Amino acid sequence: MEAPWLIIQVLVGCHFVAPLVMYLAFALRRKEGKPDPRFPEASYDYGLIVTAYEETKLIPEIVSSLLRLNYDRYLIYVVADKCDMTHLRFDDPRVVVLVPPATLANNVASHFYAINHFRRPHNVLAIFDSDNLVHPEFVNECNFRFNQGYAAVQGLRAAKRTDTLYASLDAARDIYYHFYDGEVLFGLGSSATLAGSGMAFKTELYVDCMSAVTSRGAGFDKLLQAQLVLNGYRIAFNRHAIVYDEKTAHSDQLVNQRARWINSWFKYAGLGLRLFSVGLRRADLNQLLFGFILLRPPLFMFLSLGALFMVMGWLIYPPHAIGWLIAFGLFTTGFIIALWHSDADKKIYRSLFRAPLFIYYQFVALLFSRNADKRSVATKHSREEPPINPGK
Repeated sequence: MEAPWLIIQVLVGCHFVAPLVMYLAFALRRKEGKPDPRFPEASYDYGLIVTAYEETKLIPEIVSSLLRLNYDRYLIYVVADKCDMTHLRFDDPRVVVLVPPATLANNVASHFYAINHFRRPHNVLAIFDSDNLVHPEFVNECNFRFNQGYAAVQGLRAAKRTDTLYASLDAARDIYYHFYDGEVLFGLGSSATLAGSGMAFKTELYVDCMSAVTSRGAGFDKLLQAQLVLNGYRIAFNRHAIVYDEKTAHSDQLVNQRARWINSWFKYAGLGLRLFSVGLRRADLNQLLFGFILLRPPLFMFLSLGALFMVMGWLIYPPHAIGWLIAFGLFTTGFIIALWHSDADKKIYRSLFRAPLFIYYQFVALLFSRNADKRSVATKHSREEPPINPGK
């Protein structure tokens, strides 16, 4: 049993060490790149798709932010799925409100409902959630990558607010993933992982990749990114293409949201193995690195496994425990680098001391993950949230 036990520990432990190794390689070869003269500017007409399910209270905010884009070739398509739009009206002709006659309860279906109702042919589409806000330069920053020859771009999802404990911890997690799975991974010659919103694609490519998708529930971005990378595309990342995202503020929001995400990881983990094996066979760095990242379990899972292995090491073979202690130190260093690189707010650093509580609720979410889509289709947001330090 010793060899299998060591192999299991190595498979988990490599995810503790990988961020710091990736960062060092990234720091040595980091370069921003320039537009490719083979791809001319000023040829992109955007269809901006905003998906909403049941909730409409945040729609005016994202529409208002999109109307302030420093760009003039776009239309906004709000897909209001199972929403009461009685009191929601927009006078600007650039805003098209679409109300499906039957409930879709599916992101991809909402996207295609918008595509099928485009007022004119848009050669690029961008996808947003109803709780997002968009930086005025978002489209121009996406165009920077399109002008380099990329057909898919993931922007940076930054937190709208970090004034609650859960929002700060959620933001810390997002910063870690966006830095290593976005900026660093792309900088190493692979692809950025997709985040579900704040992303833009050549319309024809998106339709080709997703037209045959029939799966429901969370995880459409995992299917899409796997399709893109398997077909030889690189998903570009641009940290200047900023979308502000509403973070979870209450434990029930956290449990419902993470249950869906955990369910989607188990459902699509095999895509990582497929990409890794294909990349190994083809000697394709993009597919190899991307497959490795997709094989990584959710953060709370491999951290908890590492803690379990460290405790077992102290009881069975202390040198193993020392190795795990070093691994935790390397991971912590990598995590702090991500926060430092992103100029994280001090509240985010302070919230890390309560990370065990965040992990606890994700284990609760794990219990519900099997039936996650039956519990909730979308995260419910509330503006009445408790502060991080009540009474201060």
